[in-house]
Amino acid sequence: MKRILVPTDFSNNAYSALFYATRLFQNQPCQFYILNTFDVNTPILTSRIDTSKGDILYQQLARESKDKLTETFHAIVRDTDELDHTFETISVSKKLPETINKTIKIKEIDLVVMGTKGASGAKEIFMGSNTVKVIQKIKGCPVLMVPDEFDFEKPVEIAFPTDFRRFYIEEELKPLIEIASLFNAHIRIFHIHEEEKLDEIQEHNYAALKKYLKDFKHSMHWVFKLSKKTELINTFIQQFSVNMLVMVNYKHSFMEGITHEPVIKKIGFHPIVPFLVIPDMS
Repeated sequence: MKRILVPTDFSNNAYSALFYATRLFQNQPCQFYILNTFDVNTPILTSRIDTSKGDILYQQLARESKDKLTETFHAIVRDTDELDHTFETISVSKKLPETINKTIKIKEIDLVVMGTKGASGAKEIFMGSNTVKVIQKIKGCPVLMVPDEFDFEKPVEIAFPTDFRRFYIEEELKPLIEIASLFNAHIRIFHIHEEEKLDEIQEHNYAALKKYLKDFKHSMHWVFKLSKKTELINTFIQQFSVNMLVMVNYKHSFMEGITHEPVIKKIGFHPIVPFLVIPDMS
């Protein structure tokens, strides 16, 4: 049974991401863990009298977290009545990335699913500050980001951008292959090139990738770098009606570059389709 962790801040986008995940795996039973973290910001230097205020605040936030998780639980059970999924809620007073990493280990999580925009709804924030922190800090588990209130559509067209500078190991491609298998998807390998042809290393990596994908519908698309990579990818998504974007996040990769941009900045890459980020497994 697949084990999926879905952090929530109780925004519409967070619920939309949870709902999307239940539909993505509609044909197999899954165990979902719905996680809410809350932070009690109390001053380090407080008098004995003031500490009681911290306790009261903690109790209040804990109660609100559990009450809203209960609401979310009942809503998703109702909305997925016909599916063979089970749900469990987790409420923790800790930082989100730290809690996600701990939960991945304890619950043996296969996939983390998040919305790209938090409760603040600020349009200028790239993928939401929490989402970026999670991508940067989560190790050993794929993260699927779902755009704001995205209506579920089967991922029958998957874009996989690569520069062929990396030799992908089979373990890294498993999440891509698994999702492609769910709906018999077409994997579109997307290469933004600056040189006329691939060098020896790139040719070797390209051949290996084709070998891994030999049992799946796939095609190769070459795009010359005439503008920003973020713009080229968004254009490609629209041109081929892509339903999901998949990237491996390794050192010096395109993915690493955009997640280390200042968060509050318009960088022209607000994902318009669900975006699966696979961690470096090497």
